[in-house]
Amino acid sequence: MGLVSAPPCTQRITWKGLLLTASLLNFWNPPTTAQVMIEAQPPKVSEGKDVLLLVHNLPHNLASYSWHKGRMMDLQHYITSYVVASQIILSGPAYSGRETLYSNASLLIQNVTREDAGSYTLNIRQRGDGIRGASAHFTYTLYLDTPKPSISSSNLNPREDMDMVILTCDPETPDASYLWWMNGQSLPVTHRLQLSKTNRTLFLFGVTKDITGPYECEIQNPVSASRSDPVTLNLLHGLDAPTISSSHTYYHTGEVPKLSCLTDPHPLVEHSWLIDGKFQQSAQVFFIPQITKTYREVYVSFINNSATGGTNLIIKRIIVIGKWIPGALAICFPVQSI
Repeated sequence: MGLVSAPPCTQRITWKGLLLTASLLNFWNPPTTAQVMIEAQPPKVSEGKDVLLLVHNLPHNLASYSWHKGRMMDLQHYITSYVVASQIILSGPAYSGRETLYSNASLLIQNVTREDAGSYTLNIRQRGDGIRGASAHFTYTLYLDTPKPSISSSNLNPREDMDMVILTCDPETPDASYLWWMNGQSLPVTHRLQLSKTNRTLFLFGVTKDITGPYECEIQNPVSASRSDPVTLNLLHGLDAPTISSSHTYYHTGEVPKLSCLTDPHPLVEHSWLIDGKFQQSAQVFFIPQITKTYREVYVSFINNSATGGTNLIIKRIIVIGKWIPGALAICFPVQSI
């Protein structure tokens, strides 16, 4: 649908010079007859595009019509108006320079931004005796296509049953609602999951493996909806007590024992060994040098959990057949890096 012609005036006057004229908006009475309708053309508009708020069934004998941003009809929200008798277009504080007013009261907004979304109020006034002319206002809400949201997290590596995590659905979008999904389903009812008043923020209290996700958020308005990519938390759980595995407990002189420090598998776990209190290479499997009858060393394997601050250890004694070697033992406890 093409645009109708603009009002037959070429002069635009700012609100500061015509406060008295603009004040006529304050003297309007309740409407007598009104079937005015407003629709957006196109009905779905993306950021950076143009949109026309098209007015239907405009009444006759008009004295003036004006547009306000939002539902407030005060000077601060006043965009623009047209006074029929003087054929003058007025612009107010909410006028950005991207709005064009047409003779059928339709309003064109060019290069729309997210801030342009929301309610618009059209005020119309019909001529009458003195100030007894009929008047009315009509509100329309302009919705932009919802952007694809993303989830930001206060902590992607929470400690099991200890840390609180805050997930936020971005961006903040006017006149939109927020929905959350976990494992492809709506959020379960649990005391560990709490939503903010607007549903834009999700609080996870004492994260456990049952609520690590994946999480998705969705932004909806009456004309569109968009869902984020999934986000899964990497739970840092406490390490169970390790074990030391060796092929035998008893060895003969000349053998090379093989020791393995066994823990629950975790991508952040590192294993280290000590000999007589001195750090050796980091490895889960350690080969003790060839045992001789002068063997006197003590072997220690340990794993430390720096994320949770906890430690576990286990000691295994190795006995050399034919000659008992005092102090020949291995100790293992976990190391977790972040």
